[in-house]
Amino acid sequence: MADAVVVGSGPNGLAAAVIMARAGLEVEVHEAADTVGGGCRTAELTLPGYRHDVCAGAQPMALASPFFRAFDLAAHGVELLTPEVSYAHPLDGGAAGVAWRDLNRTADDLGRDGAAWRRLFGPLVRHWERLVDLGMSDMRHPPLDAVTGVRFGRRLLEQSTPLWDLRFREEVAPALFTGVSAHAIIPPRAFSAAGVALLLGSLAHAGGWPVPRGGSQAIMDALAAEVERHGGRIVTGHRVDSLAEFDGVRTVLLDTAPTELLRLAGDRLPARYAKRLGRFRYGDAACKVDFALSGPVPWSAAGLDRAGTLHVVGTRAEAVAAERAVAAGRHADRPYVLVIQPGVVDSSRAPAGGHTLYAYAHVPNGSTRDISGDVIAQIERFAPGFRDLILAQHVRTAAAMPAYNANYVGGDISAGAMTFAQTVFRPTPRWNPYGTPIPGVYFCSSATPPGPGVHGMSGLHAARHALRDHHITTDPLTVLRGAAAAT
Repeated sequence: MADAVVVGSGPNGLAAAVIMARAGLEVEVHEAADTVGGGCRTAELTLPGYRHDVCAGAQPMALASPFFRAFDLAAHGVELLTPEVSYAHPLDGGAAGVAWRDLNRTADDLGRDGAAWRRLFGPLVRHWERLVDLGMSDMRHPPLDAVTGVRFGRRLLEQSTPLWDLRFREEVAPALFTGVSAHAIIPPRAFSAAGVALLLGSLAHAGGWPVPRGGSQAIMDALAAEVERHGGRIVTGHRVDSLAEFDGVRTVLLDTAPTELLRLAGDRLPARYAKRLGRFRYGDAACKVDFALSGPVPWSAAGLDRAGTLHVVGTRAEAVAAERAVAAGRHADRPYVLVIQPGVVDSSRAPAGGHTLYAYAHVPNGSTRDISGDVIAQIERFAPGFRDLILAQHVRTAAAMPAYNANYVGGDISAGAMTFAQTVFRPTPRWNPYGTPIPGVYFCSSATPPGPGVHGMSGLHAARHALRDHHITTDPLTVLRGAAAAT
């Protein structure tokens, strides 16, 4: 019998499994789908030879998170390709904001707002590791780095209040910032949205926003191989129906949404805790559209053809209006569209001459609407002729997302609304957010701090608690770096 079982093979589930296996425990991973990966799979969704990331595409945390810095993807054969432009934001009339990896080059392009952009991000970029350690903490034991905390906090307060318009004088820089904040799928001036923008924006100028050669599946395959190398077993095509399947196993880690714990546990959960889980809020959603193209996108503005990621919505005001419409349960007339074009650095994603492009448009939770027409119109707005390049397309509506991944309730790819309270206290207000009232059962999914993203840190934090069940006190990062586990 295994010492530990992990249910779900997303980035956090496999991160926890790697740590437990490296600590010398016998580990099993159970995955409902036929392949590992969760939100990090890669597949031919449109035409043969066109490889699309099914969910996550650009991977700034694959370079930056404490888990991946210790794991060292390069040492496990994963090649991270970093575009010269981390992200870009087109505007009407051929203008655009371009976030180069070089902060100074970005500031130089922003004209009168360049100095303000440099002041906003410069101190955070110089100390990016401390910033990441703060943002990737368990929200209970943040690193004791007061200087970084104050720098981040001051900027967070500015960009999440009416003060956010005081820093900039022109149109491009505020749009560039707002595009990143909308990754949180909540109105861009929300507290957590500003935090996302500051963290991801800093990484854009520190290490960049890389894409893995061949697709994000490469990251998951490397983690799965490491589990197996240390004696672990991975079972795919097995949907777990009850925690009773693992009676006798000391530790069970769930890389699942709270809805799945309620389903798996049945009446084993105390009524009060079950009620709290039932109140967990799921956020707004995404409709994903994948394209096989006959050539590169003909962007109007310079620099966009070098960007791995683009935020396609227009001005700051348009982005705010689009996200507020979705938050109110309506489809925006001109939705926020997040576009990934991996072909700028990875020619393996499509046959010679072809390109893959995938896009997320924000929609209300549970939306059944295919909004591929709106997505095409938004891209065509800034890249006339785009429509003529489309060879094939694949659409997954928000309502269809849970069939692919049960954690995406209603199409919420963040596995829970990113409100301030729920970012800190997800999934319920507990000192140990990873533990549950059932002894030995832990959450390790994005429904726990630090939240969504391909960072593995929810798995690492949960594994830290779970190792104590086995009287192993070595820190998980030390385990990852290869030291023997202390018991």
